[in-house]
Amino acid sequence: MDRIDLHTHSSYSDGSLSPRQLVQLAKKKRLRAISLTDHDTVAGVEEALAAGKEFGVEVVPGVEISAQYPPGTMHILGYYIHASNRELLGALEKLQQARAARNPKIIERLQALGLEISINEVLDLSAGQVGRPHIARALVNKGYVSSIDEAFSLYLKKGAVAYVEKFRFPPPEAIGIIRRAGGIAVLAHPFTLGMKKPDELSHLVKELREMGLEGMEVFYSDHPEKMAAVYEEIARRLGLVCTGGSDFHGNFRDHSDLGCIPPGQHLDYGLLQGLKDRLQKRESSSAKI
Repeated sequence: MDRIDLHTHSSYSDGSLSPRQLVQLAKKKRLRAISLTDHDTVAGVEEALAAGKEFGVEVVPGVEISAQYPPGTMHILGYYIHASNRELLGALEKLQQARAARNPKIIERLQALGLEISINEVLDLSAGQVGRPHIARALVNKGYVSSIDEAFSLYLKKGAVAYVEKFRFPPPEAIGIIRRAGGIAVLAHPFTLGMKKPDELSHLVKELREMGLEGMEVFYSDHPEKMAAVYEEIARRLGLVCTGGSDFHGNFRDHSDLGCIPPGQHLDYGLLQGLKDRLQKRESSSAKI
């Protein structure tokens, strides 16, 4: 029982399961550890940690923060963050307000396209903050699209007809927020950056490392084996920790399975140990100062 998943979401952001249900599912799937990495919120961390003790699953407190990157999409994962850190909570509140302000604008664009969908229909789908996956689910429920993926492809992804930008922190600020909250900053799913040349990605990741980035999500549900091999080479060459996760959202995302990355691969506890070793090394260095 050495399987893990370091990228999961609960109903506090855009997952369909509560933190307790998520941990319970991890136990059922015989996972040794998971990290709850909700978008722009740590509201579910306490519940997840309590469930971890209840079900005997190691839970890593985490978060996923969006960062500015106009050419593509950049998300920064934070592991072992102190969820009560005031600066972190203030920053996340700002991001949550930006997300809440964007939702009605997306709805207005969809309505202008002739899609009869209301903000209340979307709000009813969430017990926590609301985002594009909830709007996508509403579109599926109304029969306008056949899947979450189709909703994003046609209407909601960056560059699509109903997409609306929102506030994001610049990368150094997003990384700094995580580090000052005691966490390890990790670049999530690098393929969403939209870079096709490994040298370009390596250059960007090196810049992020200089800002305080300490890891890269190498193994992911949308990373084919060859792509993961390229990411692993870059991460190891730059001295970054390699991590991995399914990006599990329950029924708010197509093609994600807790603890698994295609084709039928599992994530080993050694990835989490790498994070622990990095954290211990950092704490040891701080103690010597």
